[in-house]
Amino acid sequence: MTTSHPQPCPATERENPARRCVFVTGATGFMGRALVPELLRRGHRVRALVRTASLSRLPAGCEAVNGDALEVESFVQQVTPADTWVHLVGVSHPAPWKARAFAEVDLASVRAALAATRIAGIRHFIYLSVAQPAPVMRAYVAMRTRGEKLIRRSGLAATMVRPWYVLGPGRYWPRVLLPVYWLIERLPATRAGALRLGLVTREQMTRALVDAVESPPAGTRILDVPAIRQC
Repeated sequence: MTTSHPQPCPATERENPARRCVFVTGATGFMGRALVPELLRRGHRVRALVRTASLSRLPAGCEAVNGDALEVESFVQQVTPADTWVHLVGVSHPAPWKARAFAEVDLASVRAALAATRIAGIRHFIYLSVAQPAPVMRAYVAMRTRGEKLIRRSGLAATMVRPWYVLGPGRYWPRVLLPVYWLIERLPATRAGALRLGLVTREQMTRALVDAVESPPAGTRILDVPAIRQC
């Protein structure tokens, strides 16, 4: 399997994308609540892994799969007929002191997901990773990097989506840093790092994830912050 460099999204939206059957983990989280309705709007079939307590949070038209993302036996028989997997599971509000949770939830859920993909015959794995390298949040970045390595070793066609911080409902405070980003993105000495660790919106992320669903790669595709912004 070949590994590609970060690639931009197409400049124009496809009018008639191939319809997919998408299995989504983390469908009721921050990104899932935006992504699932958009996939449904575009005509894709969506099956969402969800706990019983969150069933009511799924939008109409989404097929609920009741299970636990850390226990593959609880959902593996219900993945079929999905051909695409979108993995959004992760510890909410990541912080440096949550290193153990990153291993027990973020990384463990990737292992469970990959075990399920082997049984269900998934052809494309989309992983919500994180920008890397980064000078902070090292435990979080390390677990996401390990997750990427497990996915590469699986042999699946994969898209790694690498935001740093996603702006959206309840997450607008970093907007105060926009003038600083504007400056350091224009200085040669800091430009590369500032772009890699730049801010993106939830709308940009949703478009990037939809593009990933509709544009499966032959090998591994990386969508970094500049590529996400172009979607």
